[in-house]
Amino acid sequence: MPELPEVETVRRGLAPHLDGARLVEVEQRRPDLRFPFPDDFAARLRGARIGVLTRRAKYLLAPLDTGETLVAHLGMTGRFTIEEGGGPDTPGLFHHAAGADPKHTHVVLTTDRGVCVSYNDARRFGYMTLIPTAQLGMSPYFKGLGPEPLDERFAPATLIHAFAGRRQSVKATLLDQRVVAGLGNIYVCEALHRARLHPERAAGEIGVAEIKRLVLAIRTVLSEAIAAGGSTLRDYRSADGALGYFQHAFKVYGREDDPCVSPRCSGVVQRIVQGGRSSFFCGRCQR
Repeated sequence: MPELPEVETVRRGLAPHLDGARLVEVEQRRPDLRFPFPDDFAARLRGARIGVLTRRAKYLLAPLDTGETLVAHLGMTGRFTIEEGGGPDTPGLFHHAAGADPKHTHVVLTTDRGVCVSYNDARRFGYMTLIPTAQLGMSPYFKGLGPEPLDERFAPATLIHAFAGRRQSVKATLLDQRVVAGLGNIYVCEALHRARLHPERAAGEIGVAEIKRLVLAIRTVLSEAIAAGGSTLRDYRSADGALGYFQHAFKVYGREDDPCVSPRCSGVVQRIVQGGRSSFFCGRCQR
């Protein structure tokens, strides 16, 4: 499933085409994705002007001048294709996932700039909805979400408070969207390795100095991934057609039995399963 850097890369790819654009035509080709579309979905979008495209956690948000916000989640195989002049361009293309067969194109947006943005989702785990903009913070999708990990509100004090007294593992705690919004399995593994913290350690046992290292590691890993154009287990294509390359720089994720790349560490990357998800770590330098 796409994580925060992937969704941010898709947002940056779509923004030049959708920010300030008016939707002159909206085609909805099926009644549902993961969930049913809201009533009169296409009619409520048609004629609306989009403000500035934003992201919250793993959601894309397109505020409309109608007083509603279009909220989209990519699920596992969702991707947007932009067609303007020279042909299609796909921010967020997973090359080894299900192909972008036209039969899986479920929503098509056409703007007053002559741009066509199509949403294709083979497995239909993604979804779209419309929420009154003034009520976004109270909607089930966003109510209770923790701070964005790249926001200034995310500081050591955030995790000191969240970790206090927790017997749950530090990895499971970081994946709790109420603690930090948008973190996923890949980047938690990478951040814990950089912070030299074992994923099975109880969150409540992590000291202040270690938490400071962890906050810095989270920010660094996410910033590098976004700068590289997103990453995933699969090749990733940004809006300008360049393949994302951060996936090739993973230090532990997917590198089971490989030597640890940390300086002066002779350890080997191990894999365990926590909560049904693979955790990759070095048992020598992560304590």
